[in-house]
Parts: sequence; C-alpha cells; structure tokens
Amino acid sequence: MNEEIKKALEVLQHGGLILYPTDTIWGIGCDATNPEAVKKIYELKQREDSKSMLVLLDKDAKLNSYVDEVPEMAWDLIDLSTKPITVIYPNAKNLAHNLLASDKSIGIRITKEEFSKQLCMRFKKPIVSTSANISGEKSPMFFGEISDSIKNGVDYVVNYRKNETSNPAPSSIVKLEVDGQVKIIRE
Repeated sequence: MNEEIKKALEVLQHGGLILYPTDTIWGIGCDATNPEAVKKIYELKQREDSKSMLVLLDKDAKLNSYVDEVPEMAWDLIDLSTKPITVIYPNAKNLAHNLLASDKSIGIRITKEEFSKQLCMRFKKPIVSTSANISGEKSPMFFGEISDSIKNGVDYVVNYRKNETSNPAPSSIVKLEVDGQVKIIRE
C-alpha cells in the first residue's frame, strides 16, 4: 500500500489525475485546490462544470480550513454515522473555484478507508473524489466495471484493492445550511 500511495502522491503533486479506491466506490481524484486538475476531471467525465464534485479529507479537524463556518450539527453527523457520509457545507474556501457548486457549497466526506485516508493525510490537502464513469453512465461498483476510457484517461491507476468485487454502498448525502436547516439528499 505504501508504494501505491507514493506513486499516487507524485501524480497529485504534479496536477495529474488518479483512479483510486475510496470508502465507497472507485473514484477519480486530483488536488482539490488545483483548478487545472479539476478541469481535467470535468473533461474526462464529459461533465458540465456547473455540477460540483465532492472532496475527501482524512480528519474532521481539517474542515475549518475549507469551510467558513462548520455548522454544529456536522460534528455529530460525522461522529455518529455508521456508514460513509458526505456533508455539503455552505461557503467553501481554499478550494479550486471550479469545484464548488453555484451557491459556493462543497461536499466533503471524512474517509475512514485506509488507503484514501493515508493518501489524504500524506497529501495534506483535500482530494477530489468523483465516480469513475462518464457523466450520465452507471457508476461502476468495483474496479472491473470501470470503462477503458476512464482507465486510459487518468495519469495513474492505483494497484490496490483492484480485485475486490464487493458491492459498496454509496455515501449518505446531507446538506447543512448556516441557519441550521438540514436537507437529506441521499440516505
């Protein structure tokens, strides 16, 4: 695993794209603070840049670096969730401008899966995590379902957990507003 993390880090540090295992499904990733790298993902996925993507962090203590104000409820949601949860926060900061939704919100998931957690920790920045598919196509549930166009379109394919065929569940998605409103987008 360490060798794979080193290779992935080198690609991320040079603005490249990786295909990597996460706490849910395989994802396409890049440096979430690099607008050019983010643009490459939109192009690869043939996705409108008005559709935001989420980012992974290794620990919730880093949230304040990327969100103006973390709503109190977020801490409880992260602590109490028994499965991966993506929280959409208002007023993102210090991230690539083309990664944010039109209302300047951002989805952030604190990963507990060992590879993606170590990758985020060593990279010291958030990493984009978006499904490894062309926009509008079915999301692949495991590595073997990822299309060749995606595999060939990234700069590095991580050679870790490629043989797993489990059917991982997608994360829950909850949007929090500064005024305390909560909107469940996906359970």
